[in-house]
Amino acid sequence: MTNLVSIPTALCLPAPDIEALVQGRMVAVMPRTFINPGQQFVLHPCDVSTNLLPVEQYYRSNFLPIAQTTLAQLGSETVSIKVWARCELCQSIGDTDVLPALSRLTVWTTECLQEVLRQRHHIFLAYLRVYQLPQPIEVAVNLNSQEKIGKFVGLLNSLTVTQSLPVLSDRIFTQRRRQLENLEPPLHPELEELESAIAQLALSNPAAESLNHHIQKFLGWATNQPNTLPEDLAWIYTINDLGTATIGGNYEKGTAFEQIVHKSLAFLGFGVDPTAKGGAGGMDLYCTTPYPLVGECKAGKSIPDSTVEQLDRIGKRHLGKEDYDIAVKLIIGPGEPTKYLKESADVSIISIINPMTLQKLVELQAKYPGSVNLIELKTYLGAGQTDPRIDEYIEKVQNNIKLRSHIVQAVKQLGEPGSGHLTVEIRVQYNAVFAKDLSSKLDDFKVYNLLIELSSPLTGYLGRKEGTDWKSDRFYFLRNLQVE
Repeated sequence: MTNLVSIPTALCLPAPDIEALVQGRMVAVMPRTFINPGQQFVLHPCDVSTNLLPVEQYYRSNFLPIAQTTLAQLGSETVSIKVWARCELCQSIGDTDVLPALSRLTVWTTECLQEVLRQRHHIFLAYLRVYQLPQPIEVAVNLNSQEKIGKFVGLLNSLTVTQSLPVLSDRIFTQRRRQLENLEPPLHPELEELESAIAQLALSNPAAESLNHHIQKFLGWATNQPNTLPEDLAWIYTINDLGTATIGGNYEKGTAFEQIVHKSLAFLGFGVDPTAKGGAGGMDLYCTTPYPLVGECKAGKSIPDSTVEQLDRIGKRHLGKEDYDIAVKLIIGPGEPTKYLKESADVSIISIINPMTLQKLVELQAKYPGSVNLIELKTYLGAGQTDPRIDEYIEKVQNNIKLRSHIVQAVKQLGEPGSGHLTVEIRVQYNAVFAKDLSSKLDDFKVYNLLIELSSPLTGYLGRKEGTDWKSDRFYFLRNLQVE
């Protein structure tokens, strides 16, 4: 099932309210009108300088510094749209008695809620399931955006978005929704105050940022995403969505998937020919280095049976039979290949992989740069359905990284940073702590080669003090090699 959604509208909200949603601090907003459950829209940030109350009275004290920082970062000509949302529930509130409890579960003051109720005679409270965009989108500031706070505006062009990046997991969102519906008091109000104080330090202190994230996870404000990719690489999480897309025309779906396949293979280190752009009679994919690779990209529900013959025909026409025959041939597309497609791929020695397999490869490369060896990967690109073989390769790479992480930990366990240790000492420590059985124990020479690799200036996990020979070299801990 596809995770792609086409959205034509935006809901204008105060920028701090959106930031609170992004941080997982609350799961609801106050629109001006009732929103139907299931309705989807992007969230357009607006200034609140002419809103109901001064910002100091609008937001609770533990959120106020974040609100002020968010407003200060608003552009005068463009704003950045970072998230979209789906309405899960919309309630009308008219009872003043519930406002203090509602305030404790959101970032708004009781005074703010009272003023909204006084002016509008009721409060619409919309529960939103929020998703991050792979990359923020800059849009022109609407001159009347402040007047449109809580209202919908049309987008110049519909936006196709993915459900792959939820701010909160299903479980955490369900818990938070139930808490708000029932107006249950916060479980850890003192910890929320501490988090707000640390959030200010986190703006400039990486250690505080890490502590803040752990507190947010404990409070249910954040979903645990180990080794999550940085924002500029979030496009990687959309590879499978684009490959399994069913929204839009065939040309649009095919072009979007083809483009992200090009980007993915270039990220892995292939030399991608930018002139190979598919279309009528065109070749979807051609890589020149480190070895010739030709391919077809198929988005949708399944790969057509004729794809092998199509790749054979187009590849030979563009490259010539001799060059085509020696190239690696690849089809990337969704679904389980039919018996006919598998048989054709076996005969033509063409690999078939799923978009999710490509995504896992690119994600591995992003988390551990240089970990995907394209020459080695080539040996796993055999004829037919290749996903199990590539999964095997990914597992092999992950195990190799884990081994190196354990070597680093063995050095760290032996002494303080700066104190050097011989290879034999490190080998004994590793075998005693990390080797699960006799077959996984390492000898001195294997450990030494790993130590040299990990102490290279290009890796920098360990330091090295050279001795008179390899046995007298000493190694010391510098930094951890984190693995999931």
